[in-house]
Parts: sequence; C-alpha cells; structure tokens
Amino acid sequence: MSPYKALQIVLVVFGVVAIGLYPLAAVWPSGWAWHAGPPHHSDYFMMIVGLYVTLGVFLLIAARNPRDHLSLIWFAVWSSVVHAVIMAVQSFTSEHQMGHLVGDVPALLVAAIVVAVLMRASGLTRSEPVALSSG
Repeated sequence: MSPYKALQIVLVVFGVVAIGLYPLAAVWPSGWAWHAGPPHHSDYFMMIVGLYVTLGVFLLIAARNPRDHLSLIWFAVWSSVVHAVIMAVQSFTSEHQMGHLVGDVPALLVAAIVVAVLMRASGLTRSEPVALSSG
C-alpha cells in the first residue's frame, strides 16, 4: 500500500474517532472526559465535542484528496500535539485525571505522529502555488 493511500485511510480513521468523541466519553469517561457525570453535563466538554466533530467531518472530506487539504491536515497534526501536551500537564496537576495518560493524550499523539509521517512519506510537505487568472 502506498503512503498516500495509507494517509487517506488514517484520515478517515482519525475523522471517525473525532466524530465519535462523545460516545467514547460516555463509554470510558476516565480516559476521555474531564468532569464527573455524563458527557452532556459539561458545557466545556460539549464545546470540545463540537470542535472535534467539525474537524472529523473535514478530515473525512480531506481523505478524498489530501493534496488539496494540506493546511487542514497539518492543523490537525499540530493542534493535536498542542492539545495532548496541555492535557498531559493537566493530568498531573488536576485531581483524578491520570486516566487521560492512557486515553486521549496518547490517542492524540499517536494520530498526530502517524499522520505527519504519512504526509512526509507521501511527499505532501507543502502546497504548490495556485496560478491566478487575470481575466
């Protein structure tokens, strides 16, 4: 399988997981939710769900032709790294949040690393300039 095809598959998987954040938090709250109770009891968590569902939908769209969506894909990579680092630090400083070190923190880091490696292996490191028509 080519790195480009593998990238397309990984983008679909990452997109589906992002869309499925709410059910993941309902099934395994200590690894995905940062509050007690059902996922919908936290306005903050529901905001994060909204962001990740949106990102997931756009990653599914990007999977069709990753070359046309490089900035979105690199945003997904780097925002995942930043999010994971912040959550890792907060796992140590917030009471009863260590479950995230085996849940969402490694999931975000693994997804970011896999997508970044496949982007580079596919030769998709930067966009080609777009010619503007003058007419």
